[in-house]
Amino acid sequence: MATYVIGDLQGCFDELMALLESIHFDEKKDCLWFAGDLVNRGPKSLETLRFIKQLPQNTVVVLGNHDLHLLRVAAGKTPLFPDDTLEAILAAPDRNDLINWLRQQPVLYFDEQKKTLLVHAGLAPQWNLATAQRYAAELEAFLRSDDYQENIEQLFLPIDHFQNNVSEWQRLSMIANYFTRIRLCDKKGRLVPLIEGELPKGIYPWYACPGRALEKEFTVVFGHWAALKGTTHVDRIQNIDTGCVWGGSLTALRLDDMQRFDVGCPSYGEVSTASRHNASLEN
Repeated sequence: MATYVIGDLQGCFDELMALLESIHFDEKKDCLWFAGDLVNRGPKSLETLRFIKQLPQNTVVVLGNHDLHLLRVAAGKTPLFPDDTLEAILAAPDRNDLINWLRQQPVLYFDEQKKTLLVHAGLAPQWNLATAQRYAAELEAFLRSDDYQENIEQLFLPIDHFQNNVSEWQRLSMIANYFTRIRLCDKKGRLVPLIEGELPKGIYPWYACPGRALEKEFTVVFGHWAALKGTTHVDRIQNIDTGCVWGGSLTALRLDDMQRFDVGCPSYGEVSTASRHNASLEN
């Protein structure tokens, strides 16, 4: 039995099938974890959701920013963006089943036996495991609530750090921003927009911020940041987004021995300027 973590799919269903064939995946013995962004930009988001939904119950999915965007669009709170490829899901006869299944998925998963956390984008540097789990539970409770459709737009507020006397929605938006959108931050853990070229002094990838509170014995696996090309240069921090939708590769990380397996991918879109920025670490 093996456990594989697979990076951002973004609707690249054919590449997922090729990767599972290459690792000889057996759903009766093996387990799959998915690092979020199951949908969007690639050509087969509907097929991707349907396939993952029918996998055995030991399958793990955490939500990414594109998955939250699909929930927002399906709730009628925002139109499709020009580069979205979500139309097939929205028109599918099983649309409601897929959307309801998706919103039941966590934003953070921790395996006690493996001492491993799975998250889409990252964690605030000041969070230890207990804090991260508490905030994740808040966001998950909202997404699973009966009134999530009415208020899901509130998760997209441009809040870059926790502040005193904030509203419930500002708080939930900040939690969502950390788990599904964070890349860079300052030494106080405040989110920073993507930066071209070398990072200025005092700005860090979230996982390299000085004084991170997360327990040192834990491994973190995350996606979201294709420009890293799967490399962080930080012990126990594993990036798994290798840019399949941009013509990179789709990667599976076998947690049992940390071996990686890849399949090449055609390009389904243009990488934005922000995504191409140099993500090298400061010494």
